[in-house]
Amino acid sequence: QVQLVESGGGLVQGGGSLRLSCAASGPTLRTHAMGWFRQAPGKEREFLAAISRSGGTPTYADSVKGRFSISRDNAKNTVYLQMNSLNVDDTAVYYCAAGLTTPGIVGGKGIDSWGQGTQVTVSS
Repeated sequence: QVQLVESGGGLVQGGGSLRLSCAASGPTLRTHAMGWFRQAPGKEREFLAAISRSGGTPTYADSVKGRFSISRDNAKNTVYLQMNSLNVDDTAVYYCAAGLTTPGIVGGKGIDSWGQGTQVTVSS
């Protein structure tokens, strides 16, 4: 089972940007589709973005489309989430996830591994 560790979270002012990283160890990342989720206090975990094993056309939630961008570097065993135009509603713990297929990640039912999460706080 792949182990995932997120980094790059922190405090940012509204309108700013952050780039999250998710480093994998264990099985190589190229055998997994990858995704990003977030969970705000008192809310359910929310799908944000997913990318296939080959890095083909990503899938995004409407709430982040046009502001967030997912990418992967299989040689570095790392997946990224570039977040732009952040606002206070983006404040949450952000998690990366690994699964066999992109649809499985998007639907939330086909996730094999989760990272421990990284906190993102956006100030007004």
